[in-house]
Amino acid sequence: MVERRHVRVTAAVVLLVCAGLVGGAYATRSTPTVTDAADGDGRVPAANGTTVVATDSNTWLGKAADGPRANAELVAFDASGSVVYYDDSHTRYWDVDPVEGTDATVEYLYADHLTPEACGGESVCTENGIERVNLTTGTVEPVYSRVTPGKHSTRWHDADRVTNDSYVVADIAADRVFVVNTTTELVTWSWDAQSAFDPATTGGPYPGDWTHLNDVELLSNGLVQASLRNHDRVVYLDRESGLVAERTLGNGSHEIIYEQHNPDYIENAGGDDAVLVADSENNRLVEYRRSGGTWTRSWVWQDDQLQWPRDADRLPNGHTLVTDSNGNRVFELDETGDVVWSVPIAFPYEAERLGTGDESHGGQPAHELSLENRTASTGGNADDGSASAILPGPMVNAVYYVLPQWMSVPTLAVACLGSLVALVWGALELRWLPYSVTVSNPVSIRRRP
Repeated sequence: MVERRHVRVTAAVVLLVCAGLVGGAYATRSTPTVTDAADGDGRVPAANGTTVVATDSNTWLGKAADGPRANAELVAFDASGSVVYYDDSHTRYWDVDPVEGTDATVEYLYADHLTPEACGGESVCTENGIERVNLTTGTVEPVYSRVTPGKHSTRWHDADRVTNDSYVVADIAADRVFVVNTTTELVTWSWDAQSAFDPATTGGPYPGDWTHLNDVELLSNGLVQASLRNHDRVVYLDRESGLVAERTLGNGSHEIIYEQHNPDYIENAGGDDAVLVADSENNRLVEYRRSGGTWTRSWVWQDDQLQWPRDADRLPNGHTLVTDSNGNRVFELDETGDVVWSVPIAFPYEAERLGTGDESHGGQPAHELSLENRTASTGGNADDGSASAILPGPMVNAVYYVLPQWMSVPTLAVACLGSLVALVWGALELRWLPYSVTVSNPVSIRRRP
């Protein structure tokens, strides 16, 4: 009897402590706001200072009622971090690009999950589209859209303008890149990843999420750059001959890039070009220099907070604009690797600084700027005991993806401990009952001897 009392007291104390810690985390939760995280003197309002951010969602419909990381948003901040435009009408927002020749107009990719009735009887389908919005007037203009079956591996993440009525699209649903005339809605060119890669030996699960083709960029030399996330490769396509195999960055090795997002090609008038990559599952930013027909790593950056970055743009002033998805922030690095401007925002996907060109257009590569490398280990944070230091990056990122914004990995561990103690205590109480249940026909209950 004494032993049972001790177990009950111990279990009750543990549960109370766990409940207090989890409840305290919830009560003191901080929703990412639109205030500037940098001091006034440290702010760097490049060009007109407007930063446009598109955010992802970790829920089905992406609604604000489900929490900050659930709410998909397209938001524009001025240099001080104040909101100058806001919209959350879509389920997901993806790539955002400035419209050339305008001061405050951008185009963006969106995805809306539709009801079964709107899917023609299918249980799940998604409308993928391109829209254009004037951030000053709020006027939204539809450009092009298509409905695809399913959701996760069918949501288009990127499209790049070719001409006024022609766009190159990263078709994640069909593992292809295509060019479409948005006036006639005719596809004028396409490249199928199966024409160059074997589904049995490359990529993710086939035919489910084989390539996860999440980014496309039209280069000035006419080539199309495409990101095959689940192949750990950035490829280059000639619209006449197809894959330019010798230019491919990555070979499936996670040491080079690991399920990357938003690679940005940096043209260098002084010599070698480069590609700046959000190396997502490695939780770092990495840049590769194209020299002598090969890719050589020329820069790497991370800190102890960087968690699943999904965009990085080199700005004309030599700084780097970074989207830190699981770090819930968009920030700017200077040439020494210090954060000089930052806004907290839940689950950002992509960011653009207006007035600096599309993506990394106008920025210089790291080897020309002599950017300093920085990693968590050189910063003294590799052994800080955080989840990122203990667990593999993909495992931590998967946990962060589904967690509510207020719950950290340590808080999740406390909640799991409390749940385990409650289950064990409940099982013991059942075992200690003075009755036993015998499952037979009929069911009988008798007092234990």
